[in-house]
Amino acid sequence: MTVTIPTTIKGFGVDAKENWNHPKLVEYPPRKLGDYDIMTENECCGLCGSDIHTVQGNWGPLNRDDLVVGHEIIGRVIAKGPKVTEFNLGDRVGIGAASFSCGECHRCLNDDEQYCTKGVGTYNVADTNFGDGYVTQGGYSSHSVADQKHVFAIPDSIDSKHAAPLMCGGLTVFSPLVRNLGENAKGKKVIIIGLGGLGHMAVMLASKGLGAEVVVSSRSSAKRDQAFELGASGFIATGEEKDWASKYAGQFDLVLNCASGIDGLDLPSYLQTLKVGGHVVTVGAPKATDLYSFSPFTMIFTGTSLGGSLLGSKKEAELMLKLVEKNNIKPWIEEVPISEKGCNTALTRCDNGDVRYRFVFTEFDKAFN
Repeated sequence: MTVTIPTTIKGFGVDAKENWNHPKLVEYPPRKLGDYDIMTENECCGLCGSDIHTVQGNWGPLNRDDLVVGHEIIGRVIAKGPKVTEFNLGDRVGIGAASFSCGECHRCLNDDEQYCTKGVGTYNVADTNFGDGYVTQGGYSSHSVADQKHVFAIPDSIDSKHAAPLMCGGLTVFSPLVRNLGENAKGKKVIIIGLGGLGHMAVMLASKGLGAEVVVSSRSSAKRDQAFELGASGFIATGEEKDWASKYAGQFDLVLNCASGIDGLDLPSYLQTLKVGGHVVTVGAPKATDLYSFSPFTMIFTGTSLGGSLLGSKKEAELMLKLVEKNNIKPWIEEVPISEKGCNTALTRCDNGDVRYRFVFTEFDKAFN
């Protein structure tokens, strides 16, 4: 396979948070290719809620004036560093929200590399490895670079457009599910809060992938039928059902919070639904200024706890993809040809909650020639 490594990458970038939903076609040099890095020519990229939080400045400043987001990337390997052993040129792979970890710390050595304190995000993060101040760029682009530890082989039977949302959203929900319920979760029960981009994948991965009994919680009954279609066996409309927490008290092993907002989130009631030793785990990320406020006595008297989870390990990503392939799990997506107009439309609609349930940007070959 003969390839030419590009000296310039094309992508759709934002120059300021005020223009968050108006990305423009930009060109920029690629990140240097390290010994363990691979470069992909991208085929498609999912739109994650993190992309919107980032370009809106909800999690901090934009560190470039041509910031390209996107970290649900599927592409083909076109170049690799001299010490790459896991991939060959032409392999179809995925890249998620992390592009580097040190590989030497306790977290990295115990399959928790996504928590590495020296980790580098796929976009909007200064890559300190080469000392050149390069700020990483995401997958709304022609090419991407990442360390092989954060690159995942995509099984042939999984379409690229369905694989893309799994790279961040899918892995983000799968990690706490498998860590708390186990690979064989038959007999285990979980509540999924929020049936959106994250929640709909959590329902499928928990029920069809791991075999758990899933109950979806939402404020209204509007998504009840979709929840059952995805694999749920129960549904709670918290805004319509009185004393729902008492009805389900002490029954669940895990509550996975996939909702991105915390307004009206009744954490004490969800803690009440857990068995002793159960956990509420949050993966839906709100604005950085949003805070929980509740008394710890519910946790004390129920023997439960509240925690969070970030992304997932490579080991978990590989297991997730095996289960997705085995059980024919497909995220519900809407394809959008990538362009300035397409980015504007998808970012705006996603911010308004107008998607069922994940946008995937496609037709990269046309956009980037």
